[in-house]
Amino acid sequence: MLRSDQAHIRPFRVIPSLPDALQPLLDIARNLWWTWHPEAIALFVRLDPEQWHRHGHNPVKLLGHVSQERLEQAARDESYLHEIYRVYSQLDQHVSSHGWYANAHPESRDAKIAYFSAEFGLTECFQIYSGGLGLLAGEHLKSASELGVPLVAVGLLYQHGYFMQYLNADGWQQETYPDLDFANQPINRVRDTSGEWVKISVRLPERDVRVAMWKCQVGRVPLYLLDTNLPENRAEDRQITRNLYGGDVETRIQQEIILGIGGVRALAAVGIEPTVCHINEGHAAFLTLERMRRCIEATGASFNEALALQSAGHVFTTHTPVPAGIDRFHSSLMQRYFSEYAPGLRLDMEGLLALGRENVFDRNEYFSMAVLAIRTSNSCNAVSKLHGEVSRRMWRNVWPGVPEEEVPIIHVTNGVHTRSWLSRQMSDLFNRYLGYRWQNDPADFTVWSRVNDIPDEELWAVHNQRRSKLITWARGRIREQCEAYGRSIQETERAVAALDPNALTVGFARRFATYKRATLLMRDPNRLLRLLRDAERPIQFIIAGKAHPADSAGKEFIREIVQFSQSRGEQSARLVFIENYDINVARYLVTGCDLWLNTPRRGLEASGTSGMKAAANGVVNCSILDGWWDEGFDPQAGFAVGRRERYASDDQADAIESASLYDLFEGHIIPEFYDRDGSGVPRRWVGRMKRCIQALAPMFNTNRMVQEYTDLCYVSSHARSRRLAENGQAGARGLAAQIERYRRFWSAVRIESVAADTHRPLPVRTPLSVEAVVHLGELGPEEVRVQVYTGSVAASGDLVGGVAQDMECVGSAGDRRHRFRSEIVAQQSGRRGLAVRVIPRDERLHTPFVPGLITWDTQGATTSDSTASRSVQIAAH
Repeated sequence: MLRSDQAHIRPFRVIPSLPDALQPLLDIARNLWWTWHPEAIALFVRLDPEQWHRHGHNPVKLLGHVSQERLEQAARDESYLHEIYRVYSQLDQHVSSHGWYANAHPESRDAKIAYFSAEFGLTECFQIYSGGLGLLAGEHLKSASELGVPLVAVGLLYQHGYFMQYLNADGWQQETYPDLDFANQPINRVRDTSGEWVKISVRLPERDVRVAMWKCQVGRVPLYLLDTNLPENRAEDRQITRNLYGGDVETRIQQEIILGIGGVRALAAVGIEPTVCHINEGHAAFLTLERMRRCIEATGASFNEALALQSAGHVFTTHTPVPAGIDRFHSSLMQRYFSEYAPGLRLDMEGLLALGRENVFDRNEYFSMAVLAIRTSNSCNAVSKLHGEVSRRMWRNVWPGVPEEEVPIIHVTNGVHTRSWLSRQMSDLFNRYLGYRWQNDPADFTVWSRVNDIPDEELWAVHNQRRSKLITWARGRIREQCEAYGRSIQETERAVAALDPNALTVGFARRFATYKRATLLMRDPNRLLRLLRDAERPIQFIIAGKAHPADSAGKEFIREIVQFSQSRGEQSARLVFIENYDINVARYLVTGCDLWLNTPRRGLEASGTSGMKAAANGVVNCSILDGWWDEGFDPQAGFAVGRRERYASDDQADAIESASLYDLFEGHIIPEFYDRDGSGVPRRWVGRMKRCIQALAPMFNTNRMVQEYTDLCYVSSHARSRRLAENGQAGARGLAAQIERYRRFWSAVRIESVAADTHRPLPVRTPLSVEAVVHLGELGPEEVRVQVYTGSVAASGDLVGGVAQDMECVGSAGDRRHRFRSEIVAQQSGRRGLAVRVIPRDERLHTPFVPGLITWDTQGATTSDSTASRSVQIAAH
């Protein structure tokens, strides 16, 4: 190797040289639309199957390595040329046609949504993803393209991407970081009208860093990728975009500055000014600061005016169910990177730091990227129903005084891009019995009801083919692994022969974080061995996944699995670990397994999507009721481990849930799978497969998900930002002034008295009059909402399941006090309670809950509670 410090190396780019007739192949290869169209993939496989597999299913690299003789031969093949132009026409039609969005939201034709994410999982040959977050982001783009949502995306182009995994002979994970080889990826440099490579600058301490732009086309959605590996940058700055999730905390803040601040500047450099920015996890949250800074620079707005205007167009999605998973930076690090930046926001450093703190008065609190995103976004959402509950509990301190269930974080449950994960055989089966509508509208439940029309025999035959293909592929991977370990031929063949194409095959593949409990199955090794030793009803487990390079505990889980599989004889070899989990490995597993296993600690899996991919292929799920499975579980479609119990300790949870898992295998899963009729078909199991597809595929897909984001977040954010920007930003200025007015005078707001007859039983559905006298100080009654908040009273005295009802101002009580009155009606008997509160009223607010602006009636409240509730017994009559 000749190092760049030894000689001046002049790089140049070599591109595939194709006969004119084959030129459309290059256009297809450079648009990742091909990743979800089997007929496009078939074009590349047909050209040279060996090169296709050798180059990791990379069509750009394939076209540059196929022999000229083979290319000339293909250019004379009329049937091949016909297929090229048929596929190319489909791509052209996709890119130019109107989608769902144009018909659903004609009023928002001028919207432009920018989707920011630190990673994108689009295809196995383009390694700029690590796991579920990236795959979710990539499939968001695919569905946005199909739906015609006016969306662009921004990410980082990592020189070495995420690591490639291999294990040593002891089973310990090792990492390598191969070069991504941009010249052979489906990306192009972004050039301006003069042909120059578009670059922007981002200020880091004591220097400017140059950032180049690349573009990857995903159907009709452009993905702009940022790259600091440029000769004009310092050596250390060239490394900023070297690895995904690599390096120390300083590398992380640099990457997130480039992604957020640099991303906004990059879009502006190519003439894109988004009306809505979607922050996919907190990594990109610095974009909110840059959009406010640009607004202040362009219009002379105050910080609060810029905050009001720009936050209206921000959507934040949190994927993290534990505070430890959030990027947080010490104030000294923030001071180093943002002391020069803060004046452009018209803030001092303490003001900027407060944007990232739950408690704005705690100067020792770290700066949280998630809190920054929450405080500067119009809409915040979690990624499953259960995760919504977890997130509202986790972030309730941002809105002190707001009941947990009212914390303004909604949920949009994740999905998967169905066409990217279906096997070709299953796709053909669906086309035959469901028609083609499932491809274009996978969220339509009526389409999937036709799954019952598929004969059991045909569905089972297709699934058997996929399992057989999985086992053949897995045997090949095991042989490669054994040879790399230096195993003998006998040991290798024994390991390969352990897998049976007819055995019940269980898949477990995911990131090896410890909360996912990959070794729960091995808690009772003897009981597991009894399952593996059953020759009449064989079962086998195929496991895959990567631990973060710094996660020793996750690596230890992998080693335990590998050592178990190698140390208990031929039967334990039926439990295998496949190295280097990626999209290709996942595709084999989710299309070929019989059962998909998931065992996280409940409440720690935000969503999870691998089980959704499996379900679309008729693979039955067996999982803890966490993440998506908590809302997706159907006893006719899959199996649940536990019943949402809470345990005194993790050890107790592991003991009980592992025993429950063994019980499921022994008493339900294995007997049902091997209960065959005279034709060899397991009718009950196939019925479960059909129910799995029918109930889960239309719900847990990204087309439904992106439609929900559009309906619930994008369109409303676009409309609100447009309203606030009208007439020279008059709406934003007015809203900022009103919030400032609230903050100046809110301390005088107090509830002086509440009158309600709560001392005698009240017949159900009988009105109860509630009257409150409220001191508003300088505020008028039209500026506030006085509400009675009613719900059930728990044994602890807390009010749960509360619902708010506005009270009407009925007159002045003198001395800046006002009377408010309402009637509440309890529809059910039992112990009920009420409390009275005051919150702001302004139609320009996206939520009535402004942090710090809520006052409760506290007369009689305990010292641990800021709210006094009055209880009343509701009696049936």
